[in-house]
Amino acid sequence: MFPPGRYGRRREARRTRPWVVGALVAVLVVVGAGFSFRLYRMYGDPTYDAKVITYTEITDTQILVDFQVTVPEGGSAICVLRARSRDGAEVAREEVRVDAPAGEKHPVVRHRLATSARPMIGEVLRCRATD
Repeated sequence: MFPPGRYGRRREARRTRPWVVGALVAVLVVVGAGFSFRLYRMYGDPTYDAKVITYTEITDTQILVDFQVTVPEGGSAICVLRARSRDGAEVAREEVRVDAPAGEKHPVVRHRLATSARPMIGEVLRCRATD
């Protein structure tokens, strides 16, 4: 320790108030939850989803992709499709508009992608609401 009287009087340890810390943590959690909820409503829309049913008619210049989209009843979506070659390179990418008939939530769509090389797989990357 220090020699007595040489460096002045030592301060006493401050007593922390646990309720202040708890209140600050609670406010921080509420603000974070509100911010997360707002971002989810803006950017995270679970009603638009797609899955590939099959891809056929593979040639050196094309691939035919059949996929199913989940949209709000009678709604529409824009889906991004791509084709990749055996080495994983992207050989085609296209945005496709999907319109669901009235009363239908899961339309099946067939789209032909023109490719720059022989594709191995056709994929639906994502779907979103139309603007």
